[in-house]
Amino acid sequence: MTVATTRTPRRLYADEALPLYERTAAQLLVDLRANAARVGDRLPSERALATRYAVSRVTLRAALADLESRGIVRPASSRGWFVGDLDPDPAPAPAAPTAAAPQLQVQGLADFARVNGLTPSSRVLSAAVRPATVSEAEELRIAPGADLFELHRLRFLDDLLVAFEHNRLPLAACPALAETDFNSASLYATLRAADPPQLPRVADYSVEARHPTPREIELFGIGDTMPMLVATQLTFNQAGRPIELTVQVYRGDRYRFRATITNRP
Repeated sequence: MTVATTRTPRRLYADEALPLYERTAAQLLVDLRANAARVGDRLPSERALATRYAVSRVTLRAALADLESRGIVRPASSRGWFVGDLDPDPAPAPAAPTAAAPQLQVQGLADFARVNGLTPSSRVLSAAVRPATVSEAEELRIAPGADLFELHRLRFLDDLLVAFEHNRLPLAACPALAETDFNSASLYATLRAADPPQLPRVADYSVEARHPTPREIELFGIGDTMPMLVATQLTFNQAGRPIELTVQVYRGDRYRFRATITNRP
């Protein structure tokens, strides 16, 4: 049996705080349940689904990968996508975020900008493939000397410089990284479009304050008394493998870090 679809684009799941691929995944799950889809039913083609939900093939594939990671759909080589378990065991519900303590998400600056109605842009300073050092290999769980994609760029919101970013990723996780122009492309969108998709799920994150380096003084056009906030992030994919080691340097007057702190029972 093939799950039916129509040519009429659907209005996506309304939570605008979610990335587009997650809203697409949520609406597809709603539709599968509404159509009483059964395990083993075949989904329409990716082209038909992208048309139905009025999204790109890249976004559609990221949505399918998200559902696959939860066992809701499964791929079959050269045969398309099939229905899996539509009622997986639910994860424990997180505490509701408040205005004073928002819920944190693993998201790129471009995702953050879109959610908040800002226009992101970047200027690449350097992009290259090189061998991973021993310490980088240890962090990213790859062999020392394995191909590493390294990216340095300036990040802007509404044409205002907010961060100097240094990204390092295992090239094997997403070979397209080496051919992508990150002056305009989103790093996380590129990862989500990889084959297989690399979905940023969990991150180890730390922040420290320090004085600016001479290069940062030049890049930001600031004095040597401006405090800088330096965020280091190690991001893991849906399989629990590290896929990104990033250092972001922010002007202290253009960055705020907020988190919810709880006492575990």
